[in-house]
This record gives sequence, C-alpha cells and structure tokens, in this order.
Amino acid sequence: MNSFLFGLKSGVPIGLGYLSVSFTFGIMAVSYGFEWWQAVLISMTTVTSAGQLAGIGVMVNPGQYLQMLISQLTINVRYSFMSISLSQKVSSSFNGIKRWFAAFLMTDEIFAVASSQKEVSEKFFFGLMVMPYLGWTFGTLAGSILGNILPDIVLNSLCLAIYGMFLAIISPEARKSKAVISVVAVAAILHCIFYYVPVLNEISSGLTVSICAIIAAVFGAIFFPINNDGEEEA
Repeated sequence: MNSFLFGLKSGVPIGLGYLSVSFTFGIMAVSYGFEWWQAVLISMTTVTSAGQLAGIGVMVNPGQYLQMLISQLTINVRYSFMSISLSQKVSSSFNGIKRWFAAFLMTDEIFAVASSQKEVSEKFFFGLMVMPYLGWTFGTLAGSILGNILPDIVLNSLCLAIYGMFLAIISPEARKSKAVISVVAVAAILHCIFYYVPVLNEISSGLTVSICAIIAAVFGAIFFPINNDGEEEA
C-alpha cells in the first residue's frame, strides 16, 4: 500500500476520537464568549486539547500573560520530547521544512501511531496527519454551533472517547512488547501518585504529564535498551 494512503488509513481512528474532544472544546469556547469562527481558528492553528482549554480560560481574563506562558509551557513541553524521540525513526529524506510541518501536528496519538513504525517516511506521516487535523477542526466547528442543543449525558459521553482511543493505540503494542507495557505501567502508577498524593496533586496536569513521561522514558531506556539493530535487548 502507498505510504501516504497507509498513513491516511492509520489516522482515521485518531480523527474520529478528535471529533468528540474538539466538540467539547467548541462548546466551552462559545460558552466563554468566543464566536464560532474564533473557536475554529484556534483549533486550526493550535491543535492541542489541554493547551487550548487552558488558553481560552486565560484569554477571557486579559493581562495574565505570565500565567499563559507558564500554563502553555508545562502543558505542551511534552511534544518536544516526542519530537526528539520520533526523530530517531524518520527516514533520511524526512528533513528540513518537512520536519517543521510534522512538528505542528505532533500530538500524543499521532506520536503513538508513528512510533509504532520501524521507519517513518514523510509520506506516511503527512498521511497520518490529515484525518486528525480534519477531525479536530470539524469537531470544534460542530461543537461551537450545535453543542447547546445536545443533552448533558451525550456531552459527558463524548468526553470519554479520547480515553478509549488511547487504549486502542496502546493495547496492540503492549501485547507484543514487554518494554511498552512496563513503561505504560510506570507512567500510570506515577500519574496516580501525582493525582492522589497531597502537595503533588497541586501540580498542573500539563507538568504532571511531562514529568511522568520523562521518568517512564528513562525507566524504559535503562531497563529495556535498544541495540544497534533497533531490537530490544533482553
């Protein structure tokens, strides 16, 4: 199968999951006083769920620039680590401005799917980007226009779709790789600690995700190193 078409097909589940999440964002943006087109414009130029939700909260209170800087940095810094990690797998032709475009659509789900490939070509990655971007954009549009007419039980159900998508992405790789399931388990345990332990639960969700990801990645690098052939060492 053509690499672009394979990437396009691989991105369909992500795009469907993004429809529900961005639908919720569209509803919240309009409830904060944004016009529907402003909500859509934010989604088209940002593509970060937690970052957008935190951002519009600060935008409705002008002057809080430092808070905006800190919140966006802690929430989105994890994408830098994902990009660094994925750069080890990209093909030799995937360089220059192509990487700039790729970085724009670096999300948790896109990273998870791309990193499951032995080598990531630019055609595959750009194909993978299409459906998530469309899902994120049109979900925001639908939420900002139609959200107010749906009952609460439907809206709450839509918010759960993103978690199901994460499980669908992780499960196949976790069943085949001891390293993946171990790193996922460490990250989950750490996140529970940050959620329930006093003082630690006061740390922002964005910074918590970054800390858990870094520690889990270091754990994986130490206990499940990759040899020069790209295979996990026993």
